[in-house]
Amino acid sequence: MKKFKVCIIGMGEFSDFFIPLFKSHPNVSEVSICDLIPERCDAAIKKHGGITRVFKSFEDLLENGKDIECIALFTQRHLHGPMVIDALKAGKHVFSAVPMSTSIEECQKIIELVKETRLTYMTGETCYYFPCAIYCRNVYNEGKLGKFVYGESQYYHDMECFSYAFAHSGGDNWKRVAGIPPMYYSTHSISMIVSVINEYATKVSCMGYRDNHEDGIFGVGKNNWDNPFSNETALMQMSGGGIARINEFRRVGTGHKPSSYITCLYGDKGAYEGSVTQHVLIKGVAAGADSTHIDYVSDLVNTKHYVEEQKAGALGGFNIHEDPISEPSHRGFAAVHDLSRLPKSFRDAPHTVHYNSHPYLVDDFFRAVVTGKLPPNNAWDSARYMIPGIIAHESALRDGLPMDVPDFGDAPANWEKLTFEPIDYYEE
Repeated sequence: MKKFKVCIIGMGEFSDFFIPLFKSHPNVSEVSICDLIPERCDAAIKKHGGITRVFKSFEDLLENGKDIECIALFTQRHLHGPMVIDALKAGKHVFSAVPMSTSIEECQKIIELVKETRLTYMTGETCYYFPCAIYCRNVYNEGKLGKFVYGESQYYHDMECFSYAFAHSGGDNWKRVAGIPPMYYSTHSISMIVSVINEYATKVSCMGYRDNHEDGIFGVGKNNWDNPFSNETALMQMSGGGIARINEFRRVGTGHKPSSYITCLYGDKGAYEGSVTQHVLIKGVAAGADSTHIDYVSDLVNTKHYVEEQKAGALGGFNIHEDPISEPSHRGFAAVHDLSRLPKSFRDAPHTVHYNSHPYLVDDFFRAVVTGKLPPNNAWDSARYMIPGIIAHESALRDGLPMDVPDFGDAPANWEKLTFEPIDYYEE
């Protein structure tokens, strides 16, 4: 069994969920950590244990961690592109939190380096593994919806509910970073549509909501991007002719979970419709039905934990500031998840955030490193999740001007993609 050394960079709140997964994965021999703030490394060691080395900076890692084959990047979102490029140049496999980059040029450079080196690069796009995306991908690939006509997805995350995260990572000047254009973090919402229909955006028109909140996060001169918009809505022409509506909202008055979900996916034969925790599959007359037929599929798409509590009548309210992972619709596996292909220790993962997508992300990354095959959320896919958002923000600044979206093509045809059958030694 091949084993690899991995260094986790950035000891923020997000990496805290991943350290136990990296430590327990059967293809990992060593976990080290890296952060500019020594106290955060100390806290991670105290909490998780089993960490062999600590690097004081990314540069320290590249210089003194040459034996480390893999890095997992959990730094601030606008820093990913340059760090990924340097890591690939140093010969390391890269798992990066989203987004891929906030620069089209950096996205292109990452693709070029991955193609040249054949190193594994994968973004930690949680929404690829969200139950609504998995379910829609399954029924779409089975032909139940027909050809894609229209779809909607969104990422709703009110600034009141996650300003604490920016403050944690950004220090005294956190508002300068918190004002990042919403469409610069559109990978969650775009990925759900793109990964389901296997198409990409060719043109986009976007409108922005000019924010005037007293917290002063959004506005010209108030953040690093002179971004005035807290909310952005884009219409995207897809490569197959259909249209996608993408919402990225940061001033939306809700902290509900899931914050990312597919509202609807319409084909010319059928449709999926969802509203947070209510999900239906619609079979139309064009698919051969005598009349429109509706199947209620909520028990497949909702988490098992939520379904159990719902049937028991035990659901209640929650306070996101006191317990951000308590809301039951967002934690745990759903029936549509395939647990058989995960390492045995991962199948017993606690009911954590993001629909327990984290075990799939970590496992698919190491499957790709071991086999040399392309993982989901590879460089080509990740660019198609991100670049439309970069262009969308430019469109919003131009009052919705329709703009072409650059595309860097499909992954090389001779680069085999991962399959997801169970692995024998995962049973051990």
